[in-house]
Amino acid sequence: MPSIDPTPAQLEDLAARVATVTGPIRMINLLRFREVADYGDVPDPAETGSSTGAEAYARYGQVAMAEVAAVGGSQFEAATAHMTVIGPEDESWDLVAIIEYPSPAAFLEMIAKPSYRAGVFHRTAGLADTRIYMTTSLFG
Repeated sequence: MPSIDPTPAQLEDLAARVATVTGPIRMINLLRFREVADYGDVPDPAETGSSTGAEAYARYGQVAMAEVAAVGGSQFEAATAHMTVIGPEDESWDLVAIIEYPSPAAFLEMIAKPSYRAGVFHRTAGLADTRIYMTTSLFG
């Protein structure tokens, strides 16, 4: 089943971790794009009339990376995913992105900002499926 947005329970769990997880976190994003972006009832902003999912997500990325920087975060890695080596054969991803934040609180601050929320419709239009994992370094 595709997942695009966190559930309320997942957000509550993340908020609870603010008190127990100190220091930087890295969000590992596994992203699969729609072939054609789905803006629903909102007109697609592409001059050609329709965007690919990757193009829509790139619009979101411009907004998101400015907001990531505003809370002290940065892009740690972005890479094209080519194939699944270990895992379900029917599961594939187009892009893997790792974004570092100073803390879980910084991430929650960012996603609550109206300036960030204004770009999320591009993310929703572009993604067919995603997974995001919060991680902390084992090496300090």
